[in-house]
Amino acid sequence: MKPLNPTEALTVVKESITRIVPDADFSRVRPEDKFRDVLELDSLDFLSLVEILQERTGVRIDEDDYPELTTLADTVEFLVTRTGQGPLGT
Repeated sequence: MKPLNPTEALTVVKESITRIVPDADFSRVRPEDKFRDVLELDSLDFLSLVEILQERTGVRIDEDDYPELTTLADTVEFLVTRTGQGPLGT
């Protein structure tokens, strides 16, 4: 598992969402917005996103972690922390 910084994590999240919603307009999504609502991801889309994030980062994401994946900022923080670059990894 490669440690991610916030910029790398945001890139991974956006690229992963784009695999599910190819025309995702991130200019409409502020870091604190619930991206599932703004980008209209349904439950299956979200589960696909979780799978893609796990594949790309090597981070295990359990159902208990889903509440931490609601905004772009939260998702970035989750990935950075889980890959060893955040507060818990220091």
